[in-house]
Amino acid sequence: MKSFKITIPSIVENVRIVESFIDNAREKYSISDDIYGNIIIAVTESVANSIYHGNKQDKNKNVSIILNCNDDEIVFTIKDEGEGFEIDNIPSPTDPQNISKPGGRGIFLIKNLCDQYVFEDNGRSITLYFKTHNEK
Repeated sequence: MKSFKITIPSIVENVRIVESFIDNAREKYSISDDIYGNIIIAVTESVANSIYHGNKQDKNKNVSIILNCNDDEIVFTIKDEGEGFEIDNIPSPTDPQNISKPGGRGIFLIKNLCDQYVFEDNGRSITLYFKTHNEK
């Protein structure tokens, strides 16, 4: 399994660095268009959540992104230095009272775009799994 890591300060503009990191991985590992869209949205949402909610945009705190890749799947782990959160206490954006709210869809998107996800370290870390081959 090949592994790569980048670490960025918690500045919103640094999401562009993550997009470039994903684009480079796309070229290097021939990631199909089918999963590329899911990866770019889920990973950048995770990083944005880490910057905004985890590290509270404190530029002295970092977000690390680890990419692990093998023949069957691509795995991204995103970690922040925040206080963490209770995943079960996140309101659903599909509840009628939340439909018109401008935010609150990040984790919902993440859950629906990757094949598997795992929160760890009290919500400070999320690992996203993307299968590279469709199972027949």
